[in-house]
Amino acid sequence: MKNVDLIINARWCLPMTAEQLILENHSVVINEGNIVALLPQTQAAQLYQATQTQDMDEHCVMPGLINNHGHTAMTLFRGLADDLPLMTWLNNHIWPAEQQFVGDAFVEAGSALAIAEMLRGGTTCFSDMYFFPEATARVVDSSGIRASLGMVVIEFPTNWAKDVNEYLHKGQALHDKYRHHPRITTNYAPHAPYTVSDQTLQAIIINAEELDLPIQMHIHETAAEVSDSVAQYGKRPLARLRDLGLLSPRLIAVHMTQLTEEEMDWCAEAGVHIAHCPESNLKLASGFTPIAELIKRGVNISIGTDGAASNNDLDMFAEMHQAAMLAKGVAGDPSVVPAYQALQMATINAAKSLGIDSITGSFEIGKAADIIAIDLSDIETQPFYDLPSQLVYATGRDKVSDVWVAGKQLLKQRQLTTMNTQHITAQAQQWATKIRSVS
Repeated sequence: MKNVDLIINARWCLPMTAEQLILENHSVVINEGNIVALLPQTQAAQLYQATQTQDMDEHCVMPGLINNHGHTAMTLFRGLADDLPLMTWLNNHIWPAEQQFVGDAFVEAGSALAIAEMLRGGTTCFSDMYFFPEATARVVDSSGIRASLGMVVIEFPTNWAKDVNEYLHKGQALHDKYRHHPRITTNYAPHAPYTVSDQTLQAIIINAEELDLPIQMHIHETAAEVSDSVAQYGKRPLARLRDLGLLSPRLIAVHMTQLTEEEMDWCAEAGVHIAHCPESNLKLASGFTPIAELIKRGVNISIGTDGAASNNDLDMFAEMHQAAMLAKGVAGDPSVVPAYQALQMATINAAKSLGIDSITGSFEIGKAADIIAIDLSDIETQPFYDLPSQLVYATGRDKVSDVWVAGKQLLKQRQLTTMNTQHITAQAQQWATKIRSVS
């Protein structure tokens, strides 16, 4: 018998591979942080001897969810400015609050709050776009979660950088520091077409090619963004970005609610990935991403929560549910985005867009053991007929009982193992008191 670190025996296993397998009474065998076997429990018992065995007799185990777009530290602005249009929300509330409060300590506290929330909800990896990413990186490192941290670029000064050169320099320093980290990768994160110049975007394209990094950017989030671009540049934002050479398999276009048929064709032809943020788009009344039409064209769609200031949670189960429902309503077709496809958006599709699909996003031999266990025994998930349906349409994040990242257990029977929840809550409350006193 081979000695291994951990065997997880589960009632159901959803590997999220291309074959769309649903396995029953299988074992996930883990050693040194990686999956070494996925096989029936009877065979696993004959072939492997584990230091630790966990029996999940009423659970589904599946790859951890990947939140493919967010502003992690903005959890500390949760509920600060609600029920407002995007630009009013940004100009009159969020940007002034950021100028007053955002710094290293703010981002560390906000990131800790967000990461704790994400882990408790089954998210094992997230893609971030926020200032002071080095503070977020410290929390990622200590908590054990996986992350792709955005190297933010914006034309105007903020508390983090005074100009484009400083943004690029600090981003490069972040990349250099974590380039060999087992769980932290980086991406370029120019904020939006209306806040980043042509010259800056051209520099980012060159740098991303040299470093082989993704680029995430808010694009076509609102109708006003599109009309303003036509007034300023004589073309829609996506046409401008296409002329600059930004449309490529490196690009993760976030939101994309305002698209013509031609623009959808461009995305398909260029291999652009789209990070769909359904709840944020709904709350800000930004519009509806034409998911069904994009999928028909073969565009890779992932899911993000956006920041908790515009959502107001980091609940990927709710986002999967909303993504499937919205796609059906917009298309007028109940068959589009079936449950399994929504699960793909939240796992392997996101991993592909971030360039980490060889590491995570599905259960395959050699991949990292990024695993969540979901308890399907409760009253809310009875009776049981179809696993993907149950996960997307009936299950909430509160059913996530256990979480592993790279084989390390970060959530055990709903309790975080690497984070101090009392300290995180106290820090959040202290920041809220400070922010409330001047709001």
